[in-house]
Amino acid sequence: MKAIIIGVLAMAVTVVASNILVEYPLPGVLADWLTYGAFTYPVAFLVTDLTNRARGAAAARLVVLAGFAIAVVLSLIVADTRIAIASGTAFLIAQMLDVTVFDRLRRATWWKAPLISSGIGSAVDTALFFSIAFVGTGLPWQTWAMGDFSAKIIMALTCLAPFRLLMAIITPRLNIEPAKG
Repeated sequence: MKAIIIGVLAMAVTVVASNILVEYPLPGVLADWLTYGAFTYPVAFLVTDLTNRARGAAAARLVVLAGFAIAVVLSLIVADTRIAIASGTAFLIAQMLDVTVFDRLRRATWWKAPLISSGIGSAVDTALFFSIAFVGTGLPWQTWAMGDFSAKIIMALTCLAPFRLLMAIITPRLNIEPAKG
């Protein structure tokens, strides 16, 4: 249960921080391409994938749902309402998709499940979040979305090292089978 609580807290902190940081573009020429949130949000996929690998898809879904509930409440307090709604919608759909894809690939080479599930989840998250959060605002959301997705893919590749390192530390439950269906 301790691992689940740590996962939920890590998820909530990551999402709330990302919801605040997405409102701040990088300085200079990158302002039209990236926000600071592009570098924090991919940690949510790392949390989900670590939980999925160590405790299975059901535990990962629990971390996603509980982290989502806490993050939405906190985001409504500290972030713009439209950002919080866009984040909640994109987060829930993308993270649940990540859990499912990871679970189906869990028996593949160690890096395939986290990389592919994070890549697919990031694409869905980016499309949903930026279209809900910024359509009609006059902000350069299309280029932010492209920059954000690129950063998420770079971060997904970068997060493979901590994933591998943390898996050596975390003791997975034995005999976790992929979900049927």
